[in-house]
Amino acid sequence: MLSLPTPKAIVIRESKIVHKSLTINPLARFVTEEAVCLMLNIQLENIYVVECWRYMVYVHGKGVSKFVSYADFPPILGVRPPTQAETAKWRRRWRKNLNPEYRKQAPKWWAKFFAGEASQASSEPTLKSWSNLVESIQFAFNEESLQTLRKNLFSS
Repeated sequence: MLSLPTPKAIVIRESKIVHKSLTINPLARFVTEEAVCLMLNIQLENIYVVECWRYMVYVHGKGVSKFVSYADFPPILGVRPPTQAETAKWRRRWRKNLNPEYRKQAPKWWAKFFAGEASQASSEPTLKSWSNLVESIQFAFNEESLQTLRKNLFSS
């Protein structure tokens, strides 16, 4: 008898993201559970709910209860790309950073986020899309992070 390879099982899980406002913030399209995990340094299973309110995101999880700005979330694929106004919101948010070395760039976990998403890319076109997205917001990264990301995105 011929043995056929079994296809990978698709795992569908319930989203923990809940919209609580009738008016949806335009940046809500970038809110992902993976970004929340990296931002707050928690595991996915420890997130109870991510509530998207009109102006803020509320994250409730095991040992975590925190309001987060929409401007803390990096852009993703599959939704409308960031506009210049949204880019300005990110830059204003980064200027609030207390460490002067990082006032002009995204938090370090953004690079980890993009590297992780690119490593999960299921096809060459998807990987190319992640690469294009990173190149479109290259201002967000310091030179070292950008070079590492480019190496990861183009070598895969």
